[in-house]
Amino acid sequence: MNLVGTLYVTALAGCAVAALAALTAPARARLPLTGWCTAVAGAVGAAAGVAALSGGVSAGVSAGVSPGGPAGGSGPSWSAWLPDLLPLAGVRLAIDPLGGVFVAVTGLVTVCAAIYGIGYCAHGLDGRLFQAVLPLFVAALLLVPAAASVSTFLLTWELMAVTSLLLVLAEHRRRAEVGRAGLWYAVMTHLGLVAILAGLVAFAAGAAGESFAELRAAELPPGAATVVFLATAAGFASKAGIVPLHVWLPRAHPEAPSHVSALMSAAMVNLGAYGIIRVGLDLLGGGPAWWWLLVLAAGALSALYGILQAAVTSDLKRLLGYSTTENLGLVLVGVGAAGFFAVSDLPVPAALALAAALLHVVNHAAFKTVLFLSAGSVLHATGTRDLDALGGLRTRLPYTTAVFAVGALCASALPPGNAFVSEWLLLQSLIHALPGAGVAGAVTMPLAVGVIALSAGLAVATFVKAFGVGFLARPRSAEAEAARESPPPMLAAMTFAAVGCVVLALAPTLVVPALGRAVGVVFPGRDVVSGELTLRLAGVSGMISPLLIAAALVIAVVAVLGLVRLTAARRARRAARLWDCGAGPMSARMEYTATSFAEPLQRVFDDVLAPESDVDVTPMKESAYLVERVRFQARVPDRIEHRLYDPLIAAAAAVGNRARALATGSVHRYLGYGFWALTGALLVLVALW
Repeated sequence: MNLVGTLYVTALAGCAVAALAALTAPARARLPLTGWCTAVAGAVGAAAGVAALSGGVSAGVSAGVSPGGPAGGSGPSWSAWLPDLLPLAGVRLAIDPLGGVFVAVTGLVTVCAAIYGIGYCAHGLDGRLFQAVLPLFVAALLLVPAAASVSTFLLTWELMAVTSLLLVLAEHRRRAEVGRAGLWYAVMTHLGLVAILAGLVAFAAGAAGESFAELRAAELPPGAATVVFLATAAGFASKAGIVPLHVWLPRAHPEAPSHVSALMSAAMVNLGAYGIIRVGLDLLGGGPAWWWLLVLAAGALSALYGILQAAVTSDLKRLLGYSTTENLGLVLVGVGAAGFFAVSDLPVPAALALAAALLHVVNHAAFKTVLFLSAGSVLHATGTRDLDALGGLRTRLPYTTAVFAVGALCASALPPGNAFVSEWLLLQSLIHALPGAGVAGAVTMPLAVGVIALSAGLAVATFVKAFGVGFLARPRSAEAEAARESPPPMLAAMTFAAVGCVVLALAPTLVVPALGRAVGVVFPGRDVVSGELTLRLAGVSGMISPLLIAAALVIAVVAVLGLVRLTAARRARRAARLWDCGAGPMSARMEYTATSFAEPLQRVFDDVLAPESDVDVTPMKESAYLVERVRFQARVPDRIEHRLYDPLIAAAAAVGNRARALATGSVHRYLGYGFWALTGALLVLVALW
C-alpha cells in the first residue's frame, strides 16, 4: 500500500473511531472528542486527495490492492479489491487524480465543519446518534469518489443519502418545517438513486462486467449508451440541485444544522457533478454533441434561476441554498462545454473548460463553507435566519461580519475573490472555442457567456443585499439587538475557511496545475495552465495575475481614501443632523429590508418569478368606509415547484385516495392481488423472452 492508500484508509478509520467515540464517550467529553477525531480524519483524507493529485503508482496483490487505471492510460494512485466485504461482487476502490479532487475538497470542508460543530452543537445537538452519524456521513463522502465498481458506487451513494437524511432531520422535534424538508429530500434523493441504479445496471449488463475498468472497455450501441447517460445524468443532476430537480435543496439546506449544511453544499452536491464527469466523459468516453449541449443548457438554466431566487429571498440560509444551485449550474456549464468541445475536436478549449469546472468546484466549496458557517453563527446568536429581522450585527458580531464579508466577496465573482478566477477561466474556454465550434457552438457559446455574465451581476446584487441588510445599519429586532459573538471553536473554523478563500483567490497557481492532472484522466496529454504568479493558458492567448490585481486594488483604495482625507482636512468640519424628511430621528423602520432591496430587481424579472401578493383590509365596526387595519403580504414562490411538482403531488394524492377502496381488510383479496400481480409479471417476462 502506497502513501495515498495509507492516508485514505487512515481517514476512514478516523471516521469509524469518531463514530465509536460518539456512542461510547461520556457526555462531557463526547463533543470535543468526536469533533476532533472527525477533523483529523478530514485532514488525513484531504492529504490523501492531494497525494492522489500529485500522482502515485498503485501496488499490491489481488487480495488487497490491485492495479488498474482509468481512461487515458493514467493508472490510479491507489486501488483495492476486497472480495469478501460485499457478497457476490466484493468492494472495489480506486483513487485517481479526478477522484482525488473531490476527496481533498471533502476532507478540507470536513475539518472546518467538525471543529465548528464542537461549539455549535453544545446547545441541543450533542446527542449520541447525531454525533455518530456525522462521521459516517463524512466517510460516505470520502468513499463515493473512490468507488471503482457499480455495486460499490451504489452502496456508498446510498450510505451518503441515508446518513445525510438523518442529519437533515436532526431538529425535527423543534420545527415542523424540518420534517417536511426531510420528506422532500428523501423522495428526491431516492428517485435520483433509482435513476442512477437503472443507468449503471444497464451499463454493467451491456459491458458484461461491473468494474469501472470493464465499463470503460465496453462498446455499447448508441441507443443503449444514450439511455445510460440520460438516466445517470438525471440522478446526478438531482443530487447537484440542478433545475428542475433542485426543489429539495432550498428546503433541506436551511433546516439542517449549519455545519451539516456546509458539508452538504460544499462537499455532497459536488458529487453530482463528479458523477456526470465520471460516467459521461470517463466511462462512456464522450458521446454525441447533443448530450453535452443538454448538460450545458441545464447548467445555464440552473445558474440563472438559482441566483434569481436567491436575489429575492429573505431567508439567509435559503439564499445560500439557491446560490448553490447557481454555482453547480456554472460547474455543469463547464462540464457540458468540455464534452461538446471534445466531440467537436477542440481539445484545448475542452481541457480549459473542464479545468475551470473543477476549479469552480474547489472555489465554491471554500466560499460556501465560509458563508454557511457564518450564517450558522448569526443563527446561533439571534435565533433567526430572516434578513428582514436582522441588521446592526457589525458592532455585535464583528468577527462573523468580517468573515461573512470575505465569503460574500468571493461568491460575487468580483476581483480579488476566488470565484472570479474560475469564472474567468470558464469564459476564456468558451470564447476561444468560437472559431471552430461550428454552427451549434456559434449559437450556444455566446448565450453561455451571457448567462455567466448575468449570473455574476445578479450574484453581486444578492450578496450586497445579504451583507448590507443583514450586518450593517441598525438592528430591526430584539434578537439582533441582543446578539453576542459565537464560541471560539466556531470562530476558528470560520477563520480557517476564510483563509482558504484568500489563498485560492491570490494564489490559484497552487491549485490549477494539480487540477490539470485531474483533467488528464479524461483528456490525456493536455496542459491547462502554467506560471507561478501569473496564470498563462496553454494553447490559447490569455493570462491573469490575481495577486497583481489584488495589489492594484489595494493601492487604488488607499490612494482614494488618502485623497479624500487630504481634501477633507482642508475644510472646517461641523456637526449636523441627518436629513430625515421632517419625520424626526431616523429609526430602524426607515431602513431598507431584504424584501424592499430586492423589489426593483423582482419587478424586472416579474414574468419569470411570478410573485404573489395579498392585501387584507379590515374595516372598522362602526363604518365600512373607515379602515382599522391593512395587512399586505408578498412572497415569491418557487415557480417550478408550483407549476410542476404541485400538480404531480395532487395527482398522486388523488390516486392514493382512490386506492384506499382496494384496502378492504380481506386477506383473501390481498392474496388475490399478489397472485394476479405475479401472474402478470410472468406473462410480461415470457412475452419479452
